[in-house]
Amino acid sequence: MPSDETGKVSFDHIYSQTDPRPFFRTLRPLEYGIPALAAPRFAALIDEYRVARGVPAPKLLDLGCSYGINAALLRCDITLDELYDRYSRWEGSRAELLTADRDLVRSRARPERAWYAGLDASAAALDYAVAAGYLDEAIRADLEAGEPEPAQRDQIDGTDLVLSTGCIGYVTEKTLLRIVDAAGTRLPWMAHFCLRMFPYDAISGHLDDLGYETVTVGEPVRQRKFATRAEQSSVLDRLSELGIDPTGWESDGWFYAQLHISRPRSSL
Repeated sequence: MPSDETGKVSFDHIYSQTDPRPFFRTLRPLEYGIPALAAPRFAALIDEYRVARGVPAPKLLDLGCSYGINAALLRCDITLDELYDRYSRWEGSRAELLTADRDLVRSRARPERAWYAGLDASAAALDYAVAAGYLDEAIRADLEAGEPEPAQRDQIDGTDLVLSTGCIGYVTEKTLLRIVDAAGTRLPWMAHFCLRMFPYDAISGHLDDLGYETVTVGEPVRQRKFATRAEQSSVLDRLSELGIDPTGWESDGWFYAQLHISRPRSSL
């Protein structure tokens, strides 16, 4: 299996398909489960934001959203296991799958309201997420490469919360600072699950300069199994270079991600 510059196995091909079936069929054997673990943490933070800011329907921006899986779990009364079963077994056409997904969103939407925007570089994944009804809005952008265009700034403007479950490390403080700048005068709250192999210190330091306070929440959670022994060896070497002990964590065969929540100090 090919690897990227971080030493992780590259799954780029599953993010550029016209529907999510290759995504779920590829990641199921690796027990990719972080969206399920993140959803209740995100839901609690969204409720906290509603109360603190008095915003009944906050605008959420899922960074690196791919097919809108995080939004689907937050928006609908459905589990990640059900999504695995749905997309792994579906043999009909893309059009039929989209119709079924739209029916799912209509029939199993949660009562809590929010606006779900997603930012990703994959047009195919974004198109599907919006057509299925998981996302209300798609922002196709690479904010590591440059500033958002005027239309993209308009889309980001007014964002209340920025969420992610695995893109930190591939995106850096460049992307987050550009989102904050485009979000307007009110600093959005942030919640990012970051793999332990990607230190969050640099990002939290930049956010601190903008008026944020970042806290590390809970124990690290499993993201997925290592796909190969070479991938695990590469990650263990990287953790060793960072002075991070993998014993009982990555040494057991899994990627682990830590949740970091950043709120403006004025809201604390």
